[in-house]
Amino acid sequence: MPSSSLTVIVSAGQSRNPEKRDLEQAVVDGASSLSGVKVLRIPHLYDLAKDGETYQTLRKIEGDIVLMTWMYTRAAHWIMDRNGVRGQFGVVELEQEFDDADEVEKNDGADDLGDDRVATIYPRPARGIYTLDFRASTDPNEFIAEIERIGAISNSSVGVVSSQPLTLEMLARFDLPTNDTYIGAPPPPSTGSELSTLFGTSSVAVIEEHPARRWYPVIDFSRCTNCMECIDFCLFGVYGIDSLETIVVEQADNCRKGCPACSRVCPQNAIIFPQHKTPAIAGAPVDSGGLKIDLSKLFGAPDDGEDAAAAAVRERDEQLVLAGREAVGTSTGLSERLAAGREKTTQPDQLDDLLEQLDALDL
Repeated sequence: MPSSSLTVIVSAGQSRNPEKRDLEQAVVDGASSLSGVKVLRIPHLYDLAKDGETYQTLRKIEGDIVLMTWMYTRAAHWIMDRNGVRGQFGVVELEQEFDDADEVEKNDGADDLGDDRVATIYPRPARGIYTLDFRASTDPNEFIAEIERIGAISNSSVGVVSSQPLTLEMLARFDLPTNDTYIGAPPPPSTGSELSTLFGTSSVAVIEEHPARRWYPVIDFSRCTNCMECIDFCLFGVYGIDSLETIVVEQADNCRKGCPACSRVCPQNAIIFPQHKTPAIAGAPVDSGGLKIDLSKLFGAPDDGEDAAAAAVRERDEQLVLAGREAVGTSTGLSERLAAGREKTTQPDQLDDLLEQLDALDL
């Protein structure tokens, strides 16, 4: 496939809702009629294995990508990144709208993570990955118009956030680690012949895989500062460290289904569980820059009066017991930051400060 073409990837939803399937089909039909656009239909992105046919195919795609899913765009982008399909955040104009009940804040770029973010230290390739959430509209024509707009700016610096190509010097720093979740250099460029065979004379191709539903954390490396609190807290062997001493999800299927505890202890809200019912944990856009409290106090604790650390410890203990192990409470994996935060939240004056900050946000 020529690098100048635009590939639209349509990831099917997990449910069999006919309205969702109709919207997906309408977008496929409309996008495939656009000049220079190839459309690839795949199963649900989150459930697929890295060594399966779908990801092997996706890693051969050159040029810009429009990714369409039924997940928050931040989650979908980093699921792709985890599986070796990497690029810069493409700026999209068709976005899901949030109301007050969604408990999310739009990320306006005002975070204070600076140069400590993993994605800044190890930049991704310059090509754009433009992610669209099917929940942004019920009108397929709006998606077609957005794809057409993206196609017009594809392969230019316009519309791509922080495009910084990998240089030979950067590539020399990446030694391939032994696990399957490395964040280093992408595989060698493809000749495109495999994709030509896949599409043939059509502008639409379909990959059939039938994965089981999965549950595992996805790391947002644009927020992750490699603090390692998650690997200390998780006791199920989910996390590991690659050859660059960077945190990775090493054994994804070791994760306990339904448990989001590690996301609650992450100080940067960098751990995503795409299928969780809480928007911020599921990957909704958030901004911690102007908020001088732990985001998990807003989005994390499921019970009134329970701080995020307590919720995380409780959830972890529940899973340990279900796995036939003993609960450990706060004796294991609780960082000094979390321990100090728990002490502070028990004091009335700190609670008053928290409420004042919430009032100032005008949520």
